[in-house]
Amino acid sequence: MDKHEGRDAGTIRLDDPWYDALAVGWGEGGEASPPPPVPDGRPAPGASEIYLEVQRSAAFQEVRSRYRRFVVPATAGFFLWYVAYVVAATAAPGVMARPVAGAVNVAMLAGLGQFLSTFLLTWAYARHARLRRDRAALDLRWTVFEQERGQERNRARGTGR
Repeated sequence: MDKHEGRDAGTIRLDDPWYDALAVGWGEGGEASPPPPVPDGRPAPGASEIYLEVQRSAAFQEVRSRYRRFVVPATAGFFLWYVAYVVAATAAPGVMARPVAGAVNVAMLAGLGQFLSTFLLTWAYARHARLRRDRAALDLRWTVFEQERGQERNRARGTGR
């Protein structure tokens, strides 16, 4: 992050290596010029149209659906497990204080179980993303990249570069 000098000293600009360019019309700065027409006379799709088209695609909807099918139940389950631990600690201190082995009691095991379940959930999320979503998301990204690249080529041809 870099802070601006001068008049806009309070604003912060993020330097993100994955951030290639602003979408057409969503800008920091001047007005975006409309894309030049393609050979058949229709205007070329802008970046926002490309992203909206991808968002409406069946492949994108499938990636989002797979994400939700994992995240919603996992979040609900983990939240219930956490709330059960807190409620048991406050409502049943006698049960939580019951020794299991030496100085280790039920509360300590449940607390360690919170850490273990966090790591297991993180592992399961990463595995699910790798096996069920990453390939499809990468394919969508390449689709968008190729469409934007084709649009830039058409613009370059239209301006006579």
